[in-house]
Amino acid sequence: MHRKIVIGDRSFDLELLAAADSGDVQFRLEPSAAVSGDGRRAASVIEVAPGIWSVLIDERSYEARVLSDDGPVVVEINGERYPVAVEDPRRRNRARGVQPDGGRVSITAPMPGKIVRTLAAEGDTVAAGQGIVVMEAMKMQNELKTPRGGRIAALPVREGETVAAGAVLAVVE
Repeated sequence: MHRKIVIGDRSFDLELLAAADSGDVQFRLEPSAAVSGDGRRAASVIEVAPGIWSVLIDERSYEARVLSDDGPVVVEINGERYPVAVEDPRRRNRARGVQPDGGRVSITAPMPGKIVRTLAAEGDTVAAGQGIVVMEAMKMQNELKTPRGGRIAALPVREGETVAAGAVLAVVE
C-alpha cells in the first residue's frame, strides 16, 4: 500500500510492506533519514488510549497524540505539534472515500476495515461535515463524514461488520 504523507511543509512517500495484529509494521519511507539496504524500516505501533499511540522505532520510544477538531489532523510528539495529511495516490481526483452519484452522495470505505460505530441512522437529517460511520482499519479509527447535508437514504452497514475497500457505507440525498 502506498500513501503520500505531508507533515508540515515536508512530503514523504510511504509504502506499507507488512502489518501484524500485534502492531508490528514494516515500511519504506522516502525521502528518509539514512537507513541500510533497501530502505526498509520496522516499527511497533500500539494505541494505548483513544487517540494516544505508543510508537517504537529504531529503538526509540515516542508517544503520539492524534488531535483533530473536524479540521486537519495534528499529531503531537514531545510537546511539538505537526499538521499531517495522508493522500492515497489512487484517489487524487476523489474526495476521501466519497463518490457523487447524481443527486446522491455515496460514502465508501477507503480501505478494508471494521465498522466500530454508526453515528447516524437511515432517515436522519445530517449536516455537511457530520460524522456518519466510524471505521477501524490498520489499528486506526477513522470517522467518515458526509461532504454535504441531506437525509441518510441508506446505511447498509452495522456495528461489528467487516467491509471491503470501496464498500458503500452510507448514501446521503
